[in-house]
Amino acid sequence: MCNVMPSFTPPWFLQNGLAMTLYTALVASQSWHQSLDLMPVAYRDHVFRGHGDIPIFGRWAVPDRPQGTIIATYGITGSLQDQWQLEILGRKAYQRGYGLMMFDWRAHGKTGELSPTLTSDGIYEGHDYMALATQAKALGCPPPYWFMGYSLSGQLALWGAKAAMDVPEGLVAGDIGGIVVICPSLDSNRSLRYLTNDPLGKYLERSIAQELKRLAQRLHQAHPTHFDPAAIARANSIWGFDHELVISRLGFASVEDYYAASSPLPFMADLTIPTLILYAADDPLFSPEIIPDLQSICAANPHLDLMLTDYGGHVGYYSGSAGQRQAGDSDPWWSWNRALDWVDRQMS
Repeated sequence: MCNVMPSFTPPWFLQNGLAMTLYTALVASQSWHQSLDLMPVAYRDHVFRGHGDIPIFGRWAVPDRPQGTIIATYGITGSLQDQWQLEILGRKAYQRGYGLMMFDWRAHGKTGELSPTLTSDGIYEGHDYMALATQAKALGCPPPYWFMGYSLSGQLALWGAKAAMDVPEGLVAGDIGGIVVICPSLDSNRSLRYLTNDPLGKYLERSIAQELKRLAQRLHQAHPTHFDPAAIARANSIWGFDHELVISRLGFASVEDYYAASSPLPFMADLTIPTLILYAADDPLFSPEIIPDLQSICAANPHLDLMLTDYGGHVGYYSGSAGQRQAGDSDPWWSWNRALDWVDRQMS
């Protein structure tokens, strides 16, 4: 368990998970530049090869005298072009002396333009993280490598932790330093049931589903022979997207079976890679029933550091001025500051 981090103190009006989530997504996403006095990173574009030789578009950068490399991607929808949370992480990490490798994961952004391969919610993306680490080393991005993710990419990064327990050719023991996940998806079956049954959660689910439909439409435009427009038209929910487009390609009989197989909670007890999990008890996207199981697993596994906070919403963690003073932060981005502080401590 992780007991050395400063607590998270949000402004009074954000002491509610839904309010924090909406504020971060709608307001902070537009004003984050004003809170961060760090220069943009000069990335270099590169097409990497993921597990199964899938082309994966990414960007990388190495500062002077680097002390390791962070490999990260984003949540359920979007691309590197619009992921401001990754931009904050990148600027902060680069300023601390870490190399960076950010990537569009399967079916997203330019990776989706390069390949019709759909998502697997971690089953193969965990191996993608490992493949990227191997190629990062060849490019001159030094180890140790730190896999990071938030929301659904937190699930992917945890699969990276599972894959990292077998060291592939091109890496040596110790090259994978650890994993940091913020508000990760841990049990898709329970959380999707919770989300669709909640009076407000169903509107969040509907918004995500609309983004997934747009993702499928972009994939169809890029690879018209690989996707059935009628199936895309029927994909009007998160469950429907996976039912219509994903599970048959992965060999699953049902969406429920797919979610059970791809959820990381069952294998987290066996992880041996140092892992930090930042998790908000008021996250409106995930079932509260998961929290006792997560606490029990982390308490029994010394490789897992759990920072469970009362507040934070879904990938929110926006500190007010009082919270910033309490944590010793110069900006409101509490979770990224804690993530990098933890990596610094692991390095030392």
